[in-house]
Amino acid sequence: MNLSIPDFQLVQFIEAALAEDIRSGDITTNTLIPADAKATALMRLRESGVVCGIDAAKSTFRLLDSGIDLKVLLEDGNAVSAGEVALEIRGNARAILTGERVALNIVQHLSGIASATAQYVKETEGTKARIVDTRKTTPGLRLLEKYAVRCGGGHNHRYALDDMILIKDNHIALCGGIKSAVSRARENVGHSLKIEVECDTLDQVQEALQAGAEIILLDNMSPDIMRSAVEMVNGKALCEASGGINLQSVRDVAQSGVDIISVGALTHSVRALDVGLDIDISVE
Repeated sequence: MNLSIPDFQLVQFIEAALAEDIRSGDITTNTLIPADAKATALMRLRESGVVCGIDAAKSTFRLLDSGIDLKVLLEDGNAVSAGEVALEIRGNARAILTGERVALNIVQHLSGIASATAQYVKETEGTKARIVDTRKTTPGLRLLEKYAVRCGGGHNHRYALDDMILIKDNHIALCGGIKSAVSRARENVGHSLKIEVECDTLDQVQEALQAGAEIILLDNMSPDIMRSAVEMVNGKALCEASGGINLQSVRDVAQSGVDIISVGALTHSVRALDVGLDIDISVE
């Protein structure tokens, strides 16, 4: 799988992040540090996890100083221990200090997502269930956050509303039922788009299956009810589990036989990994 983000999209995001942080200039750095000063800095992981965002950090510093020298010691997706150095930066001191916070914000946030995803993936080892993300992402950061999920060993659900048809409870209410909603969807879209239906009960699972849904979303069901739903579907559609799933419950959910487990917590409430950037005085 190609984990990378296209350069032009990455640069657009970083340019916006730098503009937000720098505005008219880094007053502190420009006041204290001579324009021609050189420095070496080390980006170090202060806790164990899965690192992510190193490519973005590299782009951050290079946008501020095209001649900066970057030595990558840990690649995105690497499992790391506390104290390991991920990136060595050598070059213009002003560029290093000005880009420090943006680079760290990105690496800390994305590494937190990748690390959390890796924990969920580990908890479901030995089952067929895939851990996937949701659209519960930070506005403007979806591409990066979903990239971090992949770096942690997870998979991506739909990126946006035009990826597939996902009929949820409010759609069903407005259409007058599952059968009517699926029928309308089938009449108005091409054959290449899959139809997924959110179900809260086994009766709805049966209705969605009879209506021809390719994916059944089992919403906020207990593992026992999910197991019954999987038996009812019997391979005629994919089964996705969703709703309030955490590290304590994900193993039981996976063992119910579902194909997909979507976890909003991977992106909407993840804790950042502790990462720091320190000037290496010893080499100056």
